[in-house]
Amino acid sequence: MDAEIRALIEHFKFERLPVEGTLFASTFRSAGNLPDGKPFGTGMIGMYCHEPRSVSYFHKLTIDEMWHFYGGDPLRLILLYPDGSSRDVILGSEPLKGQEIQYVIPAGVWQAGHCMEGGRYSLFGCTLAPGFTGDIFTGGIRQVLLASHPDRIFDILNFGLEAGEIKMPDDFAA
Repeated sequence: MDAEIRALIEHFKFERLPVEGTLFASTFRSAGNLPDGKPFGTGMIGMYCHEPRSVSYFHKLTIDEMWHFYGGDPLRLILLYPDGSSRDVILGSEPLKGQEIQYVIPAGVWQAGHCMEGGRYSLFGCTLAPGFTGDIFTGGIRQVLLASHPDRIFDILNFGLEAGEIKMPDDFAA
């Protein structure tokens, strides 16, 4: 493993996000809660890298998610919309070259992400308001995604989940 990647994992105390697979660390959970007990907001830092493999497998949330690029190499977000369309978004540090430094993924959009080929690692953050709770998450099963987005077969085969666990554990709180 690359020494800088190992140092970043240790510095941020990254852990593996259940189901989704990303190396992450929870950095903010509001002290206050909404009437239903959910947090007003949450924030996390994540890292994509090739070794150890850290990607985001397809999933969707029931609320909007704001992404922020922090450093390293550009990352690619793959977005599959409910109407059958799709889009790639590149987050990186060069906005004048078309890279986004911040991007909002709307609720209900399937998303996956990874460090660009040739890159070593990508550091990013995600912010949610209301905050993240496991019940807003659904993992994307390959067969389901292939039925709605057959033109994205390569991405779905690489970042889709096998049938099985698609929900966060009940006790998970990012």
